[in-house]
Amino acid sequence: MLKTRIITAVLLLAVLLPVLFFNYFPAFAVVVTLFVGAAMWEGARLFGLSATAAKVTGVVSCALFVLLMYGAKPGAVNALYGVAALLWLIRYAPTLGLGLPPLKGAANWSMAITFSFAIFACFFAIVGLYLKSPLYLLSVLALVWIADIGAYFSGKAFGKRKLAPTISPGKSWEGAIGGGVAVLAIAALTIVAAVSAPWLQDTFAVRLQARFGWALALLALLVIVAASVIGDLFESQLKRRAAIKDSSNLLPGHGGVLDRVDALIPVLPLAALLTAWL
Repeated sequence: MLKTRIITAVLLLAVLLPVLFFNYFPAFAVVVTLFVGAAMWEGARLFGLSATAAKVTGVVSCALFVLLMYGAKPGAVNALYGVAALLWLIRYAPTLGLGLPPLKGAANWSMAITFSFAIFACFFAIVGLYLKSPLYLLSVLALVWIADIGAYFSGKAFGKRKLAPTISPGKSWEGAIGGGVAVLAIAALTIVAAVSAPWLQDTFAVRLQARFGWALALLALLVIVAASVIGDLFESQLKRRAAIKDSSNLLPGHGGVLDRVDALIPVLPLAALLTAWL
């Protein structure tokens, strides 16, 4: 399994890093669109659609994403980010305590539609942050990766109190706190280092601190860490309800696209919305 995970990761990096840093938007748009289709297909399966309906959802989503990516106005896109952030606050986060609706029924299909909206917003945010600069996008993604790594090691070392035992028994409060501390520490170091390293000036944490000051910037980063945890738990809850381990097997050793971006789905629209204010 470890060998498979490493091979898949190397192949993904071999594709994604050149696409990210060669700054050729058409190639980037193609890759993002393919990921959108895969994520929407997986999401449809998690909400109980048939195999055929899920495939149709993926294909239609690719076409719709391309049309909107090239035709949407900036104001509409910012509204999309705002609505997505609000959905996480009032629709998805509460289910971690209240539970999901049954897999069949109007409430399930309603949530499926709104979650599709959230997935679209996530990938629109990827495009928007990339257009600001590839480094800027990477600086946002890195926050989620750091939170995940910090949570893993903190949970292994100190984890005692379960964060959501019925959803993801392996996660602990100590791990979540450790992830937050790791993000704050790395962000603070980046902000301080940016004084003598100009290339760091165009990164998310540095821009936050320059615009809002230390206190509000660190608070915003903590909100982002919390959002990443909620996104991870929400997708785990969807998989548990559907009685499947991974959202798909598209990425051998890693599961599916949603398994890789679950924590990013609430974070990226929020980061893009904050970026609009910077």
